[in-house]
Amino acid sequence: MIRESEDSDTAHGSGGKGLKRTLSATDLVTLGIGAIVGTGIFVVTGQAAAEYAGPALTISFLISAFGCVLAGLCYAEFSAMIPVSGSVYSYSYATIGELLAWFIGWDLILEYLFAVSSVAVGWSGYMCNLLSSWGIELPPNLIQSTFDHVAETGWVFTGSIINFPAVFIVALVSALLVVGLKQSARVTTVIVVIKVAVILLFIGFGLSYIDTSNYTPYIPENTGAFGSFGWSGILRATALVFFAYLGFDALSTAAQETRNPQKNMPKGILISLLICAVLYVAVTTVLTGMVNYKELNVDAPIALAIDRAGEGLLWLSPFIKLGAIAGISSVVLVMAFGLSRIYYAIAKDGLLPRLFSKVNPKTGAPQNAIIFACISCGLVAGLFPLHALVEMVSIGTLLAFAIVCISVVVLRKTQPNLKRPFRVPLVPFLPLLGAGVCILQMVSLPWSTWLRLIIWTLAGLAIYFCYGRRHAFKK
Repeated sequence: MIRESEDSDTAHGSGGKGLKRTLSATDLVTLGIGAIVGTGIFVVTGQAAAEYAGPALTISFLISAFGCVLAGLCYAEFSAMIPVSGSVYSYSYATIGELLAWFIGWDLILEYLFAVSSVAVGWSGYMCNLLSSWGIELPPNLIQSTFDHVAETGWVFTGSIINFPAVFIVALVSALLVVGLKQSARVTTVIVVIKVAVILLFIGFGLSYIDTSNYTPYIPENTGAFGSFGWSGILRATALVFFAYLGFDALSTAAQETRNPQKNMPKGILISLLICAVLYVAVTTVLTGMVNYKELNVDAPIALAIDRAGEGLLWLSPFIKLGAIAGISSVVLVMAFGLSRIYYAIAKDGLLPRLFSKVNPKTGAPQNAIIFACISCGLVAGLFPLHALVEMVSIGTLLAFAIVCISVVVLRKTQPNLKRPFRVPLVPFLPLLGAGVCILQMVSLPWSTWLRLIIWTLAGLAIYFCYGRRHAFKK
């Protein structure tokens, strides 16, 4: 039998005071695109091309997409079989046990906490840029992080009070989530339409401004250091742009609020993932064709490409900025949603205080979990810079994906007779391949990233043995 958490009765539709099932397959696809298409395509793309892969960044996106599709198949099997909130935490709890589930849950908190914060900081940069173009200048000590990390000296105080716009967008998104997920999904649908339209405009009009000489060399020669161009650079860029795909993991946290999750969750995950992969490859191809990759290490690479195109595309520049702001806003929304549901799921099992598992009977939203997610993300976003936050995200995501892939194989062996509305084909080959792709990308990340993960894990184990194990729900 699958080991169930306290969430399970509600998850399988027995009623009670749990989360409300309001989402359709269409809602899930828009939530997925809303989560995936954002900072990755509007910010990280330029950095990855300029520092690691050059025009061959398209290969990096394809490798990441391949790994995500394999992991997405495994997520689809689990989310259809175990339709509860909590993403891979809930799957691990149900299949492997409490300690590993806590380890993964704590890793997911790291992933989502810094993902929300980093995307909020990216939103702040685009918003300040747009306001500046309108002649509105915010005080410098309210638009920069309080601290910065410099390679030579470590952490330094910038003199700024806080990054207020980053805190503001987190608070605004949290207010929407408190109102209820269905209302948030409607807002996300509008945002998705806007930003996909802007991206398609960029692709369509940018094609005629491509200079094919910018594609030479397609794979820049390695500089002699691992990860600096060449094939090792493509691999390093693959790990970096994996950040751009992590939104579909947040989608799986909505399983308990989805109508007919056995059918709709696999559709939502795979369709949104495939749509975004196509958009990413197309945008990268056009972007590196319009501007030489060496010049793309800027905060707004797509806006730079439009500006470089000359007067013929200047009319598109404000739409690109508005589309970027809309796109990044939706990522903040869905990532914050995912973090609150992870707090909710872990608290339902008693591994975190039960306060976070309380659901508002009117809205069906875990209000306390949302408020706590808002406070924690707002503080991190306001205090720390973008480059330091992004580095904390990818390794946690890759680790979670690898464990989901491996768990599918384990569960097929240990409980082969479970009802599986959706089944990953070619088990164990495809799940193990997915795990291998994720682990390969993890290996390419620098040691400092692994060190932060180890420190975070040790802190999580201390919390588990001092609090979680004694308060855990026992079936």
